[in-house]
Amino acid sequence: MRTSIRTAGVLAALLAAGAAGCAGGRTTQDAPPSPVDLTGKIRLVSYTDCAEMTEGLRRAAARNVTPWGFGDAMLFAAREDASAAKQAAPEQPFSTTNTHEAGVDEPDLVKTDGDRVITVSGGVLRVVDARTRRVTGTLRLVADDQWWAEADLLVHGDRALVLFQGGVIPFGARASARVGPGGPRYVLVDLSGEPRVLGAMTAHGQHVDARQSGSTVRLVVRSQPDVALPAPKEGASEREMLDANRRAVLAAPADAWLPSYEIETGGGAGDAGRTERVGCDQVSHPDSFTGTSMLTVHTIDLAAAAPFGSASPIAVAADGDTVYGTAGSIYVTSNPQWWTARPIDVVPVPETSVPETSVPTPTPTAPPERTEVHRFDVSGPGAPRYVTSGSVPGRLLNQYSLSEYDGHLRVATTSGAEVFGASPSTSESGVYVLDAATLAPTGSVTGLGRGERIYSVRFAGGLGYVVTFRQTDPLYALDLRDPAAPKVTGELKITGFSAYLHPAGEGRLIGIGQEASEAGRALGTQISLFDVTDPAAPAVLSRFHRKDSGSEAEWDPHAFLYWPATGLAVLPLQSWADGEVTESAALALRVGDREITKLGVVTHPKPAAKKGFAPDGQGIRRSLVIGGDLWTLSGAGLKVSDAATLADRAWIPFA
Repeated sequence: MRTSIRTAGVLAALLAAGAAGCAGGRTTQDAPPSPVDLTGKIRLVSYTDCAEMTEGLRRAAARNVTPWGFGDAMLFAAREDASAAKQAAPEQPFSTTNTHEAGVDEPDLVKTDGDRVITVSGGVLRVVDARTRRVTGTLRLVADDQWWAEADLLVHGDRALVLFQGGVIPFGARASARVGPGGPRYVLVDLSGEPRVLGAMTAHGQHVDARQSGSTVRLVVRSQPDVALPAPKEGASEREMLDANRRAVLAAPADAWLPSYEIETGGGAGDAGRTERVGCDQVSHPDSFTGTSMLTVHTIDLAAAAPFGSASPIAVAADGDTVYGTAGSIYVTSNPQWWTARPIDVVPVPETSVPETSVPTPTPTAPPERTEVHRFDVSGPGAPRYVTSGSVPGRLLNQYSLSEYDGHLRVATTSGAEVFGASPSTSESGVYVLDAATLAPTGSVTGLGRGERIYSVRFAGGLGYVVTFRQTDPLYALDLRDPAAPKVTGELKITGFSAYLHPAGEGRLIGIGQEASEAGRALGTQISLFDVTDPAAPAVLSRFHRKDSGSEAEWDPHAFLYWPATGLAVLPLQSWADGEVTESAALALRVGDREITKLGVVTHPKPAAKKGFAPDGQGIRRSLVIGGDLWTLSGAGLKVSDAATLADRAWIPFA
């Protein structure tokens, strides 16, 4: 699912780990590893009926089930044993969520249309009037005694979609439910008056991510077969456990694979909802698939009278963990799993029965790393269309490792850095260019950062920038205008690394990351201003460093605000000493053409400690601009400051 670290403790642990080893950064372009070409092997609707689908998925899943089950369970066991703005533009300018592609919104903790600020925190949705700075509406979506529930927002006009990544949210007659283990839940809220729930959908699986274009939201959910595997008998061998699991898989019905979801409308006490499944005729697959995972894309039109029934979902027999969206396409990628020595071989499933003969234990070898890419066409209204699948060598970092441009998809990956038992010196990174229509390989540039891995990527039109790191930070400038012959044009080595890159006008790039020692140990937040006017000679113009600190913006770009009109840049910052957080604030900087200067910091009152399991002391999470005001959001409330001087203007506490 979408990677999002939302506690200060994880940040401190991440930065304390540091890095060490030999430096890299060569730009030699060796022949890249051969991608697995899946093109020409795709049928848009693979199954003619449920019988054909069930047989294909049974056999594929039986080949890939292990004595411990599917997916994560297998790995664990093996290792441990923009809003419509009310149809009228507001009088004052405002910032929007920092997203990868213009016009494609992404879920986040806060949204604004210039008139209202809508937030979701602790399972409570709040609407704040931007002019009066008062809370005008509140809607609790969790039980009264439960204050923490991870959720994001998407908004269109007077409708908000609250995305709970997992758990059960109280709704209608189920008001006593608690958020806990379970599938993702999507709650539709009417914002036209006092906020009220219009409906909800619960998917059986895991939330991967979502994208919104106009009023249309695409939700990506991953699910595994719902097969009741037999409990292991006492003293059973791994071979016996595997044979029993295979028999269960080969006997499972079609419904075990067909993704299901529940829809509730109205919200009345008698609304028990209805359970639906993706139809067999809506399931597709690439030529090669495991049968152990299914990707489902749901379509929700926030402007429709019945948003949850506006289009039928589609599914693909594939895995996925990263979503990248453009106006016309959604790409879902699946990173290779961590490699580990498998105690037994998985032999082909016979035609009629599970083999009784023993299976030899081979000498463990690491399979090649490979990232699979699946493309969906979302250019038209209604349900998306599965187009094709392809793959590239290596593992990608996040959605910013992907970029569609001029009919091609660019993918930046690292190979050899995250395979169990691999030597660090074997790692290298590259950018692979695929034909967007077929995902067939077109060109590549490899050999970046020998002995290092990618820390950030940014594509800008026909150019690209890749940061790798182990001890120093090589920033590579790439010319990708010829998709068949991409090339490195320049390289800049500095200490530390940039974990996120943000365009800052013509020829300028902002880098947010960590300063580091010569041994590669992280020393604190660093913001850099790069001059990339000349692709052959990228240069650093200015740097700001705050020792013993870290920022959520390093791994979640939604936490970063850049306001080009004034050069204002704001990011959350946590500082610590002796392992304890000493300050949590929003750091405000002024980014000029050639230098970065500190404007100041904004702080919030520290919230009272709460009982029970939940992250505490997260501090300021987000910031936005409305007119001349800077708004900052924390779990404690919203503060309004003067965007030019940071002088306090209002404090809006969350009860």
